[in-house]
Amino acid sequence: MVIAAMAAALLISGTAHAAEPYHEEQAVYTAKTDGYFCFRIPAIVKATNGDLLAFAEGRINNCDDRGDIDLVLKRSHDGGRTWGPLQVVSRGNGDTHGNPMPIVDEQTGRVVLFTTHNPGTGSGGRDPYLQVSDDHGATWSAPRKMTELILPEWTAWYATGPVHAIQLKRGPHAGRLVMSANHESFAPDGRRLAGIHLGYSDDGGDTWHLGASAGGAADDIFVNESTLVELTDGRIYVNVREAGTAEGTRAYAISSDGGESYDAPFQMVPELTMPVVQAALLRLTATDEGDARDRILFSGPANPGKREALTIRSSYDEAQTWQTWQEGKVISWGPGGYSDLVKIETDPVAGPVAGVLYEGGVAALYEVIQFVRFNEAYLDTPNGSPPDLPPPPEPGPTTPDAAPRYDNTAYVRGGATLTEGRYGTGIALDGVDDHVEVPYNPDVDLGDDEFTIMTWFRYSETTGNIVIWWFHQVGTGAAQIWLRAEPASNRIRGVVGTGQGDANITIAGAYNDGLWHHVAMQRTATRVTVFIDGATVANLAAPRGSVTTGKEFGIHSIYLGRRVDGLNNPFRGTLDEFRIYGRALTPEELRDIREHNVPIAGQLRLRLPFATINPQQ
Repeated sequence: MVIAAMAAALLISGTAHAAEPYHEEQAVYTAKTDGYFCFRIPAIVKATNGDLLAFAEGRINNCDDRGDIDLVLKRSHDGGRTWGPLQVVSRGNGDTHGNPMPIVDEQTGRVVLFTTHNPGTGSGGRDPYLQVSDDHGATWSAPRKMTELILPEWTAWYATGPVHAIQLKRGPHAGRLVMSANHESFAPDGRRLAGIHLGYSDDGGDTWHLGASAGGAADDIFVNESTLVELTDGRIYVNVREAGTAEGTRAYAISSDGGESYDAPFQMVPELTMPVVQAALLRLTATDEGDARDRILFSGPANPGKREALTIRSSYDEAQTWQTWQEGKVISWGPGGYSDLVKIETDPVAGPVAGVLYEGGVAALYEVIQFVRFNEAYLDTPNGSPPDLPPPPEPGPTTPDAAPRYDNTAYVRGGATLTEGRYGTGIALDGVDDHVEVPYNPDVDLGDDEFTIMTWFRYSETTGNIVIWWFHQVGTGAAQIWLRAEPASNRIRGVVGTGQGDANITIAGAYNDGLWHHVAMQRTATRVTVFIDGATVANLAAPRGSVTTGKEFGIHSIYLGRRVDGLNNPFRGTLDEFRIYGRALTPEELRDIREHNVPIAGQLRLRLPFATINPQQ
């Protein structure tokens, strides 16, 4: 079944709303305002008096997940067109109060708010807390620890939502409030075991019961943040962020008894392509409520390799199938992270009106939490094409690729010059604007293959973040490969990211002694390993997926000595013999290259010996 064709048929038949499409945008929370460094983790509900309540974490000192974090609220009296002043709902006082999951009891008007508290120092447990408001969010009860919703073995992790929870409208449990959270425990062998549990209340939030709890149907499904929607037959559909090794990044389960148990363990929804990130569900229309069709919305970034292109996709068959991101509506092509959805009204002229509250920005993610108000007709308008891919590289001096098969063009930027290298000459970078750029092309696309990347480096800096190499993307959850020295912290850090997971590398020592050091980063099917001067300095699990995931949304060149976005401290020192192999080299091959500069072939995708620099063409 092609969902877009169904939607078109409905429009032609006149059963869908024929209103003119419109949308309005408004920044709700902006970084570096109201005494907060940044705002994250949005959640939104509509109170019974018509106000929209937009919750977020107000992060005071930095944008880290742990630290001094308040749970804050802003209110809109006009359906999201304007927003009032910031209100602190739960003050962290040095600890972390976050992961908001609000619910509105439509029968009493009470707003129930779940949050997760943990010490801001990074040590200590994570526990659920509950607050209620009986005046539409104007005042709140003190946080109450919800011991009834946590088991003793859930010591590895606990997190509510974060997204709005639901009240059931149908069947024998109509009126029930249902929340969700994810938990992790430790297996006897030390592995983390993940699950999603539901909590429910039949008395307006006064008392709560622990209900369904399950993990994935297989060991390769690792469930995380969750979002809920009630189906028209009264069942609860639970969609979750998934970070295991199964295909895709979303999974789902169904509860047919009002959240007391799951019908089956979680299984994958591979057609909902996106990075590993939180998402949101919302019932927009329902045939049993007099609407022309059933429509459930799903919000989340569409680029599977990076948190960008915030998109709303629809299901017209009660979450059995979903639009592709191309068939859905791209709200913003720029940065886009966590989100939540809210139904605002059904306007007699505009039709169903909803809104999405999401983490966004212009230059970078988390600059703003944006609210976009839209009607259903807007969701059905064409997206147009994604932004243009990065333009062709500017002309400039080049240095030859000595790989026998590929002959990639490597541009020398900023006036970098040759100097004494580890073998012959190397390239001297001035720490200001010097770098080397290798434009993206299929020859250097490592995809989900094994690889080995290596170079010689020599530097003496004691401050800054000194980039050695950076591939393709930048940002949280991006498909990227990078390595940089951080001498002030006496370490080297790096990432191999695929959009479906990251290998986060930390190496003791900055190697900033002014001597030559050889570094090689290698990925196999299961491991990411880094060698410096022949010693293994990092060895960790490899993420699944491609290091160029999402390249259809645009992908950058490979840069030596600078980040691909031009930010951060460039490299000041000398590089020599940069190589990329499309395979994992053997220990013997690595030794021969390190000790004798042997020109080993076999999937040698790029070799820059920095022997010459050719004038600008």
